[in-house]
Amino acid sequence: KDIGTLDLYSGVWGGLFGASLSLMIRMQLGHPGAVFLKSDWFHNVVVTTHALMMIFFAVMPILIGAFGNWLIPLLVGGKDMIHPRMNNLSYWLSPNALYLLMLSFSTDKGVGAGWTICPPLSVYPCHSGPSMDVLIVSLHLAGLSSLVGAINFASTNKNMPVLEMKGERAELCVLSISVSAVLVIISIPVLGGGIT
Repeated sequence: KDIGTLDLYSGVWGGLFGASLSLMIRMQLGHPGAVFLKSDWFHNVVVTTHALMMIFFAVMPILIGAFGNWLIPLLVGGKDMIHPRMNNLSYWLSPNALYLLMLSFSTDKGVGAGWTICPPLSVYPCHSGPSMDVLIVSLHLAGLSSLVGAINFASTNKNMPVLEMKGERAELCVLSISVSAVLVIISIPVLGGGIT
């Protein structure tokens, strides 16, 4: 449950930083012709960082990390997750990924590839500096953190249930987090290969 609390605190911090970036975007778009951000490219950098911050470092840690770590053991009848060290690894990969995301924001000109990170903005002519490489490593670490956490959630749900949870007695929260964990296990390796 301590890891869930740490996930909640990290997610709130990521959400506050993402909201401050959103405020910068709104200030720029709310006053046409005024220049709050120093260039069009920096606007792209702020949009990219805002999107990745909100997805990987606000929504995922709060909804999956915090609530999953608090609720799954309670609902299946255990005291903690089945693999506490994997749970610990899942959390501690996340601040390193966050550090690298912030580093990519401030390295060179920053990454202005949009939240999808797809060509033409993500290819070499637009990003000849190291900022895109740092961002890719950050997303790999965030994906690895999600993957380790998903494996822990799925194995906890499969191997630990003390309570009878079949058919109509299954908890919807446990079922939804387990389905999400399976989807993460299937999709993260593909997404990691796609951004490399």
